[in-house]
Amino acid sequence: GKRYFGVELEVDDGGKDNDNAYRLKSIGNAQLETIYIKSDGSLDDGFEIVSHPMTLDYHTEEMNWKDIFREAVSMGYRSHQTSTCGLHVHVNRNAFGDNQTEQENVISRILFFVEKHWKQILEKAKSGCNGRYVAVNLNNYHTIEFRLFRGTLKYNTFIATLQMVNHICDVAISFSEEGIDAMSWSEFVSSIEEPELIQYLKERRLYVNETVAESEEM
Repeated sequence: GKRYFGVELEVDDGGKDNDNAYRLKSIGNAQLETIYIKSDGSLDDGFEIVSHPMTLDYHTEEMNWKDIFREAVSMGYRSHQTSTCGLHVHVNRNAFGDNQTEQENVISRILFFVEKHWKQILEKAKSGCNGRYVAVNLNNYHTIEFRLFRGTLKYNTFIATLQMVNHICDVAISFSEEGIDAMSWSEFVSSIEEPELIQYLKERRLYVNETVAESEEM
């Protein structure tokens, strides 16, 4: 099936405020109903902006994330600068194959890729004993959930995160486990052409580097 991305973006420090939530919803849903707002007990003074499933092209070409982020910042919300916020990306399982066996094989290669390149792609993932608080959450029936990334209200970082997830999925579909095991980080990033993701990797000193120090803070 077609690949869709649904995001859960946590924002904090601006208030658990219905009026603020309504303002952000009004911006995001100006043309179509694309987002909703959820309360989140892990946040001190904020909420979670959740999108309906969309293609990557829709996220980048049609969705007015820039306006949503600009308004959120103006209301005092923060995401990356907090210790509470993550950006979680759901991908539909049926994009990985026509049957459960095919899907599970691709998902296992996604997990293998994440484990192999843990130091490069980890952005201080949330941790805990709950099964949902893992780098890749498999508890959902229809989706897998990437929980690798810190929250952000920076548009370029947000788009680059989706592009990174998309490339990981591409590799898991196209390569065998042996092929992924033989693939270096520099080989992986050499196929990346999107300017947002290239900038994202360069800012974190992750662009075509074999050995990478701890990621830079944004």
